[in-house]
Amino acid sequence: MRPARLISPLRALAATVAGAVLLVPAPAVAATQQVPASAGTEVGISPVDLDGPAVSTVKVTVRNGGPQRMRSLKVSFAGPAGWAVQPSVRAVDGSLATGASADATFRIQVPEKRPGFVIRTFTATATYRGGDGEGTATGTRAERSGTPQASLSAAYNNVAITDESATRAGDYDGGGNSFSAQKLAAVGLTPGAGVDALGAELTWPDVPAGTKDNVASSGQAVALGGKGGKLVFLGSGVTSAATGSATVYYTDGTSGTGTFGFPNWSFDPVTAHGATLVKSTDGRNRQDGYGNAGVKYSVFAHSVPLDPAKTVEFVVLPSNANVHIFDMAIAP
Repeated sequence: MRPARLISPLRALAATVAGAVLLVPAPAVAATQQVPASAGTEVGISPVDLDGPAVSTVKVTVRNGGPQRMRSLKVSFAGPAGWAVQPSVRAVDGSLATGASADATFRIQVPEKRPGFVIRTFTATATYRGGDGEGTATGTRAERSGTPQASLSAAYNNVAITDESATRAGDYDGGGNSFSAQKLAAVGLTPGAGVDALGAELTWPDVPAGTKDNVASSGQAVALGGKGGKLVFLGSGVTSAATGSATVYYTDGTSGTGTFGFPNWSFDPVTAHGATLVKSTDGRNRQDGYGNAGVKYSVFAHSVPLDPAKTVEFVVLPSNANVHIFDMAIAP
């Protein structure tokens, strides 16, 4: 880690980086480093040094692939919320012929690394006249630090299932309630049992009752390999607002996002948020023992689409702890 003395107020950097940027020949940017927002114009961002605390230098490259000369080019750059950038916008002198590139350099204040797996997103936007005629183009870059959880079971952080003779360990819903292991077994959901849903082969948590057996989703990154047409989640919701977006990262560095949700484990319509009912149990365990007989408490399945031509590397779960996940698997 760099010494803390490398951090200096970014205001002091302004004098050294202020002013217009001269045209600098630059090589074409690799496709994995750029996200063209419009045909012809490419915006790429160099790797960002996240070994903070420090002030890192970032280069943004704009390439004119349009049919006209590009003029009045300005480039802005931004990092995660709260990360100071100097300057926020750079102007490029002159104009760019078709196929030519220019670089704009920025300084960004990088805080000290925090533990765990984190994805930081950086964005650069070019505004211009001419070129491809669109007037604006944006590029993004995602930088990772840390390592995803090795499996969903490694991320378990909640107790959803308890034995009717020992219910106090459960707190699935924030009120001390949980599924009954006996009632789950009556519908075939025993530890390690296979569950077929939406074309996926899932597994019911293979852990003893009264121990952590599901993920209350809060943006955890979980490793998952394979190819297929969809990613299927097995779970249920707490409250009627158990929805969110899962982001799937592929081994080629690209990603895709899909939204899904589960009904509340009881009382919601079983098709709420587009979910599919998997199993329903009778009653639930409370802190004082089994109760609520005659009321159904359910488990559901839902899915998000995948690019079938790409290999999944890991998944970032929704940032909504009302979404509880027992397992996930790739389906054709």
